[in-house]
Amino acid sequence: MQLMPVSLAYFLEVARTGAVSEAAQNLRVAPSAISRQIAKLESGVGVPLFIRHPRGMTLTDAGSRLVAHARRSEAESSALLTELRTGSGADARNVTVACSEGFARRLVPHAMAAFRHDHPDVTFQLDGVPHQEATRRVAEGIADISVTYAMGPQHDVRVECSVVVPMAAIVPPGHPLAGRERVGLAELCAYPLALPPTGTTHRDLFDTGVQLEDLTAQPALVCDALAPKYEFVRSGGGIALVGNLGNLHPDPVAEGVVYVPLDHPVFRRREAQVQTMLGRRLPWAATQFTGLLVSLLRPAGPMS
Repeated sequence: MQLMPVSLAYFLEVARTGAVSEAAQNLRVAPSAISRQIAKLESGVGVPLFIRHPRGMTLTDAGSRLVAHARRSEAESSALLTELRTGSGADARNVTVACSEGFARRLVPHAMAAFRHDHPDVTFQLDGVPHQEATRRVAEGIADISVTYAMGPQHDVRVECSVVVPMAAIVPPGHPLAGRERVGLAELCAYPLALPPTGTTHRDLFDTGVQLEDLTAQPALVCDALAPKYEFVRSGGGIALVGNLGNLHPDPVAEGVVYVPLDHPVFRRREAQVQTMLGRRLPWAATQFTGLLVSLLRPAGPMS
């Protein structure tokens, strides 16, 4: 059931796909029907919502603002329907969290388990996605909460908490760096490195630090997933870098790696954030879980 007006629903799909024909295919309606509704909506608001191109449509400034409003309305409508169908009122008990892999490894599942200890009727959905996708899902109302890394101001979401997270090198037990209290980039570059691909915030910041210090780093392994990098390190292949969220395993025997803090200011440009949708009233369970995530994330580093 759709509570949103048809014109807004069609508008959102065109905004998402960038083309009337693709939106029509997804919605299983005639392109002419979508075009009529878009024209009606533009006539009603009195300004153009799209710039028409030969091969698609892009939003105007007014269209972008309407998208933000429509997404909030869509999320509110979906939450209301759930509440009406389940009879749960404002206390909807399903929470969807989108997060990047580093947070999905320990921090977010730990928070979910702790929350369910006190609220066993709450059901979680955890979607591990790239950091930009986590933000997009919250901005579009697909997820209730995102926990992800970001650089610079965020305009499409509400940032509930923003923390600079230190970096750490992971090395196998017995490695020459294993007993160090801190390590610098120059020392890391003397060893084979497992790094994420170019274009990720983690790798871009690493490359910036290497350039600033006039160093040379040739990765032995390029991989965006954490599990292979951990196994690479355990097997003696080299060193990898991870975010120190304050919950790294203290026992090298149990996990097979040792964590050594990395000292370089370039990594302070990246922040760990808890994000929610701008202007949306979250259900009780999502609101409470957001507060728990904020309390767990803040001790990981100083507030930015």
